[in-house]
Amino acid sequence: MRLGSKRIPHNSHMNSKIAPPLSIVVLAAGQGKRMKSALPKVLHPIAGKAMLAHVLDAAERLHPTETCIVYGHGGDQVRAAFAAHPRLKWAKQEPQLGTGHAVLQAMPHISPEGVTLILYGDVPLISDETLTTLVETAKQKRLAWLTQHVANPTGLGRMVRDASGNVVSIIEHKDASEEQRLITEINTGFVACPTELLAKWLPKLGSQNAQGEYYLTDILAMAVAEGVTVETAQPGSAWEVTGINSQDQLAALEREYQAVQADRLMAAGVMLADPARIDIRGTLSCASEVSIDINCLFEGNVILASGVRIGANCILRNCTIGAGAEILPYTFIDGAIVGAGARIGPYARLRPDTKLGADVHIGNFVEVKASEFGQGSKANHLTYVGDTTVGERVNIGAGTITCNYDGANKHRTVIEDGVHIGSDVQLVAPVTIGKGADIAAGTTVWKDVAPGGLTLNSKTQLTRPDWKRPQKKK
Repeated sequence: MRLGSKRIPHNSHMNSKIAPPLSIVVLAAGQGKRMKSALPKVLHPIAGKAMLAHVLDAAERLHPTETCIVYGHGGDQVRAAFAAHPRLKWAKQEPQLGTGHAVLQAMPHISPEGVTLILYGDVPLISDETLTTLVETAKQKRLAWLTQHVANPTGLGRMVRDASGNVVSIIEHKDASEEQRLITEINTGFVACPTELLAKWLPKLGSQNAQGEYYLTDILAMAVAEGVTVETAQPGSAWEVTGINSQDQLAALEREYQAVQADRLMAAGVMLADPARIDIRGTLSCASEVSIDINCLFEGNVILASGVRIGANCILRNCTIGAGAEILPYTFIDGAIVGAGARIGPYARLRPDTKLGADVHIGNFVEVKASEFGQGSKANHLTYVGDTTVGERVNIGAGTITCNYDGANKHRTVIEDGVHIGSDVQLVAPVTIGKGADIAAGTTVWKDVAPGGLTLNSKTQLTRPDWKRPQKKK
């Protein structure tokens, strides 16, 4: 079979669903000493979730027959973190004797046929398109290797080619000659290989190298010796194959990832006050004419409809914001739905299971939890509304609270359409305030209120004209 090493085109439109059998092996046994942390390296977060979680998400989108994680240092923590993940298999590498030895530990756990794809738990942002390209090539009974051209290849394995440009081997930096160290094409470590070939080559690996380890990269020379075609591909973006070994590298990749997300938003027409000061830790979907001020954080799945304005220093998590709504500075929205034209904040907090209708106003230092507000209702100042159904055109005065917890159970409050509630009111649930009722300032309501009329507690006001204020003692 003719040897080859042509570049595989990076096709962003390629279908990422790979026909089985596809086995994925994720190497995640490293200790990560340079992280200076008791937390296993692959559990350190980037873009809102663990590095290994990003890798497993990418793996799942390829629809593999099985995924095996090779673990080692901090293995109990790593396994516990992904205990609920579907279809994972685990292989322990002990001791850690190199990448080839690591993949060998996974072989009993994967299908003997099809293709095996090798991923890395500390290279979190690899794309589906890049991986699909590798797998599709390996399905043609070829060895597919992901390489990259870098300005400074120090410390990295070099791709060695012959005079015809065919890849013939990979040499690690410590084992490379001075001439080989001038090569700028480096090994990223990502490999897709027919499983039957991988199973044949791995037991033949030796450890005659500077590290005394079994290198996965040595299978490339075996492929060349047997006449198996070797194809190389390059990632769509350099940051896809950036590995993490230290806290500063993790922070740098975070910023690079966030810059890419900001560019994507602006290309779609989103107005960012400063693209360097936005963080997306999940998915942010924006319609037209959306504007986002500085230092905003988006977590989980956030949807912003047309014309939404987000003020500075806001946190939005798993929420939907309706068309034309304005979120004023320092507002925290978590698991809520905000209707069109609403005005929220500043310094407001919307907790999970909150649903606000159109044109609702939630003002400064107001907290709403597991409640519904009908169209045009307002709670503008210093108020807590929990486990409450609020009708339309309701006005809730400053300092009002719904007393929804009796020490053991939560109870619901119902405030019907058109109710006006004065300042400093306590609504002791379960209680219903009838349509159009007025509640006087300072009232404690513990019984249902009929529609209409004014409800207030009996009060006595006494004035003592002979009163003298206390004097400060000398």
